[in-house]
Amino acid sequence: MKKFLLAALAVAFAAATGFAHMVMVVPAKDGKAVTVVFSDNLEPDENVPIEKIGGLKLNAVAGGKVTAVEHKADKHALTATLPADAKVVFGSVTYGLYGKDKPSLLVYHPKAVLGGATGKDATAGEKAAAELVPVADGGKVKFQFLVGGKPASDAEASVTQPDGKKEKVKTDKDGFTPAFDAAGRYAVSVKHVEPKAGEVDGKKYDQVTHYATLVADSPKK
Repeated sequence: MKKFLLAALAVAFAAATGFAHMVMVVPAKDGKAVTVVFSDNLEPDENVPIEKIGGLKLNAVAGGKVTAVEHKADKHALTATLPADAKVVFGSVTYGLYGKDKPSLLVYHPKAVLGGATGKDATAGEKAAAELVPVADGGKVKFQFLVGGKPASDAEASVTQPDGKKEKVKTDKDGFTPAFDAAGRYAVSVKHVEPKAGEVDGKKYDQVTHYATLVADSPKK
C-alpha cells in the first residue's frame, strides 16, 4: 500500500508540474492497433494503474471519416484495434483536479499519426479540442499546436526525439515548434491553460489545464 501511495503521489506531482507522466497513444508496428499508456515514456508504467484514464474517448480517422474506437483495459495500459487505413487516432480524457492555491482541472488530448502522414492528412480536425500536427519541412519535421482548430502561439512543448533526447521549446506565432531532422519516432506534449472556472464532483476549479500529446514517425525522405 505504501508503495502504491508513493507512486500515486509521484504521478500527481508529475501532472501538476508538467513533467513526466502523460497519456500517449502508441501505434503498433503494423499500424493495426494502438496501446494507450500513462507514463513518462512510450512503455506502460507498471507502478501506475490505468483506471484513472479508463474514461478515454478514442476515435480514428480512416477514409476521411471519424469513427469511434473501443478499447480494452489491461492493468497498466489500454489497447485498441483500429479500422483499416486509419491515419490518425485521437481522444480526450478528464484526469481530475490538482493544485491547492489555484485548483485546475486536468484534461489530456492524446493523439497518434500512422504511416508518416503529415499536414492535412495528419489532422483530426474539428472533433479534436486540442491537437498536435506533424508537418514536413524540407526533409525535417515540425509540430503545429492547434486549439479549436486554430494555431496557438507561445505554448510550452516538450519534444522527445528518436534517440531519446528531450528538448523544451515554445510554439511560434503560427503554433509551430522548431523543425527536427532525426528520422524515427517522436513523442511530443504541449501545455495549454484555459482561464475557465467551474465545478466537478462538488469541487471548484479556477482553470483548465490541457495537455495535447502526439506520437508520430518522421515522414519518409
